[in-house]
Parts: sequence; structure tokens; C-alpha cells
Amino acid sequence: MTDTNLVRFRAAVAGALAHLESRRQEVNDLNVFPVADGDTGDNMVLTLRAVLAELDRLSGEDALRTVDEIGRDEIVQSVARAALLGARGNSGVILSQLIRGAAEELVSRPGELIDATLIGAALSNAAERAYASVRQPAEGTILTVAREMARQISSDVAHSPEGTRLEPETAPEVQDQTIAQILERAVMAGQDSVKRGPELLEALRDAGVVDAGGYGLTILFAGVVAALRGEDPPELDHYEPARIHHPEHSSSTYRYCTNFAVTGRNMAPGRFIPKLETLGDSVLVVGDETTLKVHLHTDEPEQATAVFKDAGAVSHLDVADMRLQVAERDERLAAASEELRTPENKARCGAVAVVSGEGLTRMFAELGVHTLDGGPTLNPSTYELLAAIHEVAAEEVVVLPNSANVIMAAERAAELSEKQVVVVPVTSQQAGLAAALALVPDHSVEENAMALHMALEPLRTGAVAPAAREDAQGRFQRGDAVGFVDEEVIAWGEPGETLRQVLSTLVNGSNGNAPAELVSVLSGAEAPMGLAAVERLLDGGSEAELELREGGQPAYWWLLAAE
Repeated sequence: MTDTNLVRFRAAVAGALAHLESRRQEVNDLNVFPVADGDTGDNMVLTLRAVLAELDRLSGEDALRTVDEIGRDEIVQSVARAALLGARGNSGVILSQLIRGAAEELVSRPGELIDATLIGAALSNAAERAYASVRQPAEGTILTVAREMARQISSDVAHSPEGTRLEPETAPEVQDQTIAQILERAVMAGQDSVKRGPELLEALRDAGVVDAGGYGLTILFAGVVAALRGEDPPELDHYEPARIHHPEHSSSTYRYCTNFAVTGRNMAPGRFIPKLETLGDSVLVVGDETTLKVHLHTDEPEQATAVFKDAGAVSHLDVADMRLQVAERDERLAAASEELRTPENKARCGAVAVVSGEGLTRMFAELGVHTLDGGPTLNPSTYELLAAIHEVAAEEVVVLPNSANVIMAAERAAELSEKQVVVVPVTSQQAGLAAALALVPDHSVEENAMALHMALEPLRTGAVAPAAREDAQGRFQRGDAVGFVDEEVIAWGEPGETLRQVLSTLVNGSNGNAPAELVSVLSGAEAPMGLAAVERLLDGGSEAELELREGGQPAYWWLLAAE
């Protein structure tokens, strides 16, 4: 940036801090890794506050000291040191190392304009510095998010060098808009990385959340974009809090989260780590030869500080009782969950259905069932199922997998959830819809599960779909219509005739099944016949009622259910 003062830089930091402050509790409530103590948002805020306070100190009372008067080296070194001393907890210390890594890159390029190229290089160095600070880096965390944001900027610069290049004579407002654009793309890449976190880290997947630190980092940069543009931050997804934590995600061995700084001379961070690891875990020792920041979980904070008695002066000591933090966090989340359950939505039992198709989604919603988009193949992850269970405004939940492939993942999600969950092993969407009609919100989950099972007993299902491949028995070719009743192939050939045979079988009954009283037909997104033509296929002599609706499902031309 070509301004001669720190006003624009301070505005960017202030924007980051303000946005993070506004969503700090949301970040806290996601915190399960490495310890579910619910303070990630707090720790990141404290780190940024320290940076902002240092910028104010450097600027002086009139806030107009020039960069040349202060010196770029002094600015970045002071800011990096302030972040280090102000950091608390794993997340705060890692954020301080991201800031330090970015500062080191800026110092190494004196006189360069701060543009997309330099920002990308700074963020890349920041990610490397942060990874190096952690003894056992875990993917799916803030480390991964920072790396993938930096990768996005580097890719944008490589593919559009002209669109990201700035010159000294470029107007400040144009500089701001250009940088904001490149950072917004990085934020979106960061958000994608946050969403992938549970796939990479089991602790997140089991708790049904994304990484709090990674999410906080995207919020931080969204705040920078807002400050540069002078408008609202880019929209970011919101996430349900982690309303559970498991023993492996809490510090069952060590009680105190201990943080302190050490100032001295000729200090090598690595030489202190082995001794600290005999006193606790989650050990971080970062900094340089004159200033170190130490973080660990231990039962003996005084012994941790004693490790440095001959190395330098200990300051900025902060000791937090993690067991108390976890208890307070659980109590707060439980209270928040109860407040959200207003009288009109305080159902005892709710339901989740895995669905594909706009019409089907709407039908389940009309029955008060929470829907999870399973995509064309109806194959959501355990994490997605767990998150959907948590979104239901009831403490007891029935899950309708609506596909045989989903049952195992649904049962795993039920095991992980703190709610009382029963999986009703429905294997088709049309059967799931029929079962959902029996749901009574005021009944228990066991009573509802039994009622849904009873609703399924007299139900027969059918389907017509285009053949994906040639039949090994030579009955049909790829693309021909294939008709099923209860998963048995009973007809094939032309779509209309195949559908007529499936309808006839369901309506008239077979193999000991009684004739149907009601047949539901759900038309798919690519069905080759309209609903009016389908209606004409039903024999006029039948007394069965025909219900026709647009399901919008992919793959299947028609889904049928007979009662």
C-alpha cells in the first residue's frame, strides 16, 4: 500500500477483529479439538487485540507517523512480537505464528507494493511457519485452511497476472478493491477447506462440527475484505455448535491450559520441548532467540515455568482450568439449546429423511420432516447425517435413510449423537414418505419407530428406471425401461407399457398380496411421460385411488408405493 501512515493497515486489522468479535461465540461453540474447552474464538480475538494495540502504539497519539519514520522492519517485528505475547491457547499461538510468518515475508521484500503477489507469498510463508510450530500437525484444522487459502491466491496470480498486478501510481481505492477481490476468493477457498475438515480429522467428524480455528480464520479474512470495501463482509456459512464431546476430545489427564512468555538471550525453542513434554501435552514453544511463547496442558504450571528459570524472565502467565471450561461450555450450550426450543417447536420427537429431488424434499417438509440432500446417489456422509440430526428441534429423532446404502452411516451417526436416535431402515424414498405419515411429534422415539415400522408392513413399492447397462440375461438393452416391484424386476421394454405392468401388479396384488387401495406415483426429473398420460394407464375397473405427484428425483423415472 502506498499510504505514508498506518491508517489503512490498521483499518484492515480492525475489520478482521470486529468481524471475529461478532462471531466469537459461534467459533467457541465449535471448539472440540484438541480439547473441547470452548475458547478458540476468545483466544484468536485476544491475539488480534494485541496486534491492534501495538499498531496504535506505533502510530503515536496523532496516528499519522509515516511508515518511513517508523521503519517497515520495526513495524512487522513489533506486530509479530505483540501477537506472540498476546496469544493464548493452541489457536491463539498458531494464529500468532501465521502473523509472524506473514510479517517475515513482508520484511524480506523491502519497498515492494503490497499486492496479490506479495499477499500470496506472505500467506504461504505464514502457513509454513504455523505448520512448523506444531509438533504433530493435524490436517483439517486452521493449518490446512491457511495453506489452501494461500494456494488459491497463488493460483489466481499465476492464471491472471495482469488482473492482480498493482502499480505505485494505482489509486488507493483501486488497490483496496483489487486486494479485496483476491482475498474474497481466498476466503471462499478457505470456507471449502473448512467444510472438508471433518473428512480429514476424526475428532471433528465424530462431534459433527468443523474446525473452530479454521472457521475463525475465514471470518478474520472476511472482515479484512469488508474493511477494504467499506461494506458488509462476504457471506459465510453458519454451523451448529458441537453439542457433544467425547472423552478423547477432553483433557482427562491434565487440568490446566498454561501459557506464558519468556524473554532472554540465545534461547532455542527446541531444547525446552522434551522437558515440557514430561509435564504435559499439547506443547507449543514458538518465537525467536529473545522471546518465546509457551503453551501446554499440565497439572503443574509452576513446574512448567521452572523449566525456564535459567533461560530468561517469565511473564504473561495465564492458567485456565480446562475442566471448568468444559463444564461451563456444556452448560451454556445446553441452556442455548433449550432456549431455541420455543413452545411451538418443542416437539418431543422429530425426523430426518435423506432425500433427492425438489418435489420429494417439499413433500417431506410438508410432513414436518427435516430433509438432508443426499445428492443423485443418496449417499451422505456420517458427519452430514449427524449434523442433520442436530438441526432437528427435538431431543429424540427418527432417521429415514431412504436407501440401503445409507443405513450403516445413519446407524453410526445415531451412535455418535447425544440425542436419542432410532434408524428405521427404509430403503426407498417412496416408502420413507409413506412411513413419515405415521410420525407423531408428541410420542417417544420408540413409539414413533414402532408406528413407522407398522406403516411399512402393508406397503409395497415399485419403480421404473432406464437400464444403466445391457441385461446379462438378454431381457433388455441399455436405456430400455426396467420395472421393479419390491426390488424384483417384473417388466421391461417401452416406458409406458413397463409402467402399466408395474402399476397393474401393485394395484391388483400378487404373490398373496391383497389389491391396493391407494397407489402413489412420484414422477422423476426426466420421466418420458407426463402425469396425465400416467393416469390413463390405470385400468378403469380398479377401485384403487391413484395419487400422482412430481417428485423430481434423478435416476428413476417413476417411484411407486401401494397401500
